[in-house]
Amino acid sequence: MSFIECIDLTHIYNAGMENELLAVENVNINIEEGEFVAILGTNGSGKSTLAKHFNGLLVPSTGKCLVDGMDTADEILTYDIRKQIGMVFQNPDNQIIAAIVEDDVGFGPENIGLDPHEIRRNVTAALRAVDMEEFRYFSPHHLSGGQKQRVAIAGALAMNTRCLVLDEPTAMLDPRGRHEVMDTVSRLNKERGITTIYITHFMEEAALADRIFVMDQKHLVASGTPREIFRDIGAMKKRGLAVPMAAEIAYRLQQKGVRIDESIINTEDLVRALCQ
Repeated sequence: MSFIECIDLTHIYNAGMENELLAVENVNINIEEGEFVAILGTNGSGKSTLAKHFNGLLVPSTGKCLVDGMDTADEILTYDIRKQIGMVFQNPDNQIIAAIVEDDVGFGPENIGLDPHEIRRNVTAALRAVDMEEFRYFSPHHLSGGQKQRVAIAGALAMNTRCLVLDEPTAMLDPRGRHEVMDTVSRLNKERGITTIYITHFMEEAALADRIFVMDQKHLVASGTPREIFRDIGAMKKRGLAVPMAAEIAYRLQQKGVRIDESIINTEDLVRALCQ
C-alpha cells in the first residue's frame, strides 16, 4: 500500500447549498513514502483543495483519502494522521504564533502532549535540520521571508512528521528566499527521506521533483517524471502552465530547426546539449 492514496476522491464545498462548488472530481493518486512530488495547476484547478485532504483539513465528499492505511474521514484517526503530515502554507506570517523562534517551533509538539525534554530535543534537531539553530532566540517577525518559512518547516519537523505538504511556500518570497526554502526542502527529502508534496507555480522548482501531478479544471490530467511532463510543452501551454526556461529555449530552438534533445528541463542539460 502507498503512503498516501486517493481513490475516486471528490470534494464539494457547501454541498447541498445554493453556493455549492465542485473543487476536485474523481482523483486517483498514489504517493510512496520518501517521494518528492510536485502538484501543478492554474488557480482554481483544485490542487490546494486536494492537498488539504492529505492531513484531514478536508475530507472527501465521496471517495477516500488514505494516509499510511488510515482513512482521513475517520475522526478517531485525525490526531494520528496529523502527527505524520505537516503542512506549510503560502504566507509565512500567518503561521507564526509565538514571540520567540524556539517557542514557535515547540508549539506543535507541546499541543500533542510530548514530554518537555522531548520537545526541547525535537526543537533543537528541527532547527538544526533547517539551518536555523542560531536564530532560536530571535523574534520570528525580524526574520526574512525565507527564514520564516524555514521556521514553519521546523515546526512540522519537531512533531516527528513523516511528510511535508507545502502549498506554494515560495510564492511570496524573493529569489534568495525561494532558494533557501527549496534547498531546505530538497535536502530534507534526500537526506532524511521525508515524503514531500510541493505545490508551486515555479516550474524550475517542480523540475526537482521525482514525479509531477498536473491538475486542470478539478481533474488530475497528467502524471509522470519532470522530463515526461515538460516534454509535452504544447499540452502545458494549453492548460495555462509554463515550463522551465531551459525547456522553453530548447523547444524554440527545435521550432527553428535546431536538432536538440526534447527532454531538456534544466540549465545544465541545455548547456551540455548546446556544447555538443
